[in-house]
Amino acid sequence: MSGKICLLPETLTHRIAAGEVVERPASILKELLENALDAGATEIVVALERGGCASIRVTDNGEGIAPEEVPLAFSRYATSKIGAFEDIYTVRTFGFRGEALPSIASIAEVEMVTRQAAAPAGTRIVIKAGEVMELSEAGCPVGTSLFVSRIFDSVPVRKKFLKNDLTEQGACIDALTRLALARPEVTLRASAGGRIVLNLPGVTELAERIALTLGKDFRGQLVPAEGSKEGVRLRGFVSRPDFTRSSAAQMYLYVNGRFVKDYLLNHAVMTAYRRVIASRRYPAVVLALELPIGDVDVNVHPAKLEVRFRNPREIYGLIVETLNRAIGADAKPGAAAAGLGMQGRGATAYGERVEEALKRYRVSTGSEKLFFTGPVAAKRDVPPAAPASFTPEPIAAPAEPPPEEIPEKCARETIPAEEGRGLAERRYLGHAAGTYLIFADAEGVLLVDQHAAHERIIYERLRRRAAGERIAGQRLLLPEVISLPPRDFSFLAESLPILAEAGLEVEPFGGDSLVVKAVPTFLSHAEARTLILDLLADCTEADRRLALTDRRERIFTALACRGAVKANRELSAAEVTALCRELDAIPQAATCPHGRPLCLFFSIAELEKLFKRR
Repeated sequence: MSGKICLLPETLTHRIAAGEVVERPASILKELLENALDAGATEIVVALERGGCASIRVTDNGEGIAPEEVPLAFSRYATSKIGAFEDIYTVRTFGFRGEALPSIASIAEVEMVTRQAAAPAGTRIVIKAGEVMELSEAGCPVGTSLFVSRIFDSVPVRKKFLKNDLTEQGACIDALTRLALARPEVTLRASAGGRIVLNLPGVTELAERIALTLGKDFRGQLVPAEGSKEGVRLRGFVSRPDFTRSSAAQMYLYVNGRFVKDYLLNHAVMTAYRRVIASRRYPAVVLALELPIGDVDVNVHPAKLEVRFRNPREIYGLIVETLNRAIGADAKPGAAAAGLGMQGRGATAYGERVEEALKRYRVSTGSEKLFFTGPVAAKRDVPPAAPASFTPEPIAAPAEPPPEEIPEKCARETIPAEEGRGLAERRYLGHAAGTYLIFADAEGVLLVDQHAAHERIIYERLRRRAAGERIAGQRLLLPEVISLPPRDFSFLAESLPILAEAGLEVEPFGGDSLVVKAVPTFLSHAEARTLILDLLADCTEADRRLALTDRRERIFTALACRGAVKANRELSAAEVTALCRELDAIPQAATCPHGRPLCLFFSIAELEKLFKRR
């Protein structure tokens, strides 16, 4: 670098600009799908090779592009969506930036074939490294077909940071799923490596599209939610309070047909569910918010995943009120306190959560990015509400002493050498924060994380039985039939031998359904459907591509976590004794299966130093 200011070459600026729009193959697919919808397509066919890393083909039956406009489609800042600056804030289509196709063409090789209904022939164009290599007539049906290949070949640094093919394919399927839920009337078919991964006919009812996309189980677990206020309409489906997930992955929120990941909307949904579901659980929702174009700004994020509302407080209140009505929470629409029928502390707590959301909403976007004027002033910073309490299955005392010899110590790295001493031989003093067990002896004080300790015990039990006998399962009075998306069904079908080793009796039940006939005894308190769905949520894309031997460890870890006693739950003296005996029987139990320490030791010398006694 000479330090001199100079103009960058156009090819370089195009590649830099592409980085805002094209992060991975799924970004390309999203842009092409949205272009197809903007063209009025009612049928879209997608073909992926190597999860989209090698090539992506999107074919639609939309209106096509006029021959003279085809080269313009790949020119920077060319668009049919706006004509004046003011149009930016009233655009009703998915895109307008005029950057998607040129950005894609600058980092990949693109071939497009398109024809309008009135044209006798179509047009074919080939773009390499942003340059037009071929432009000619071609025979083709009405609509547009785009083939994108050699993705990121001209940007090897970006290509190096792509995930493996299965992970990128999962991101592409997520993009398809979001679009499928937004436009149920559109037929969508997708294949990966020649194998069909999604086949969704166009339907008139959103409920039917949800069942086809997310699994038939959702049909009976979701309830309709609909509300409106001052020109703003909210409609969709939300899960019953007893149908929850371990992550927010199945919260689909749309603003004027566009999928968004908006903090304010997510916070409002969780506020509505706060008093009816357990902490760290999430509902499944598909909600569409419709409001006047002038009341929302979609231009605050390059990929349009974030939005700005003119009246965020009213939007927040509408969501909470509508969802409370749908799930039967304790609220009376139209009452005085925040319009939610809350009195006293209830109204205050609700108001504090609104202020918390609005403060984060303003900070995350910044006043400089505000298109709308008159932001509401935040009152104060309020901590999140306390989590809901729930009681798990108690730890069962062993019927007989474990056969293994008691090891020297609970954790060699954290407990001082003291031959023949285990947890059971230390004096139990009590617990702290309902989570940490406190032990003491002449050498110092020992703290044990009860969840981590019990998790390790269950995990070792699973490993031990998997090597020989199988874990005993408790048969269900009524077997549970679970319908799953194709991707999840394939993963569980491959993992059936591992589930059987853990005491989970699961069998295929036709189509994309499985039937659960038994669960492990240590998970007898768990609802079978929730257990399976949480297991799927815990297994990442990386876990899903593991060989069966390695996958076994990951599944055992997930099951142990589900079966272990939770934090913030006080154990009885008998349960503490049982936990100590089992933990003492495990050699080198220094961490939980996730790698977190399960106990920490503070020697008398360390305590004296902390208290300035030496």
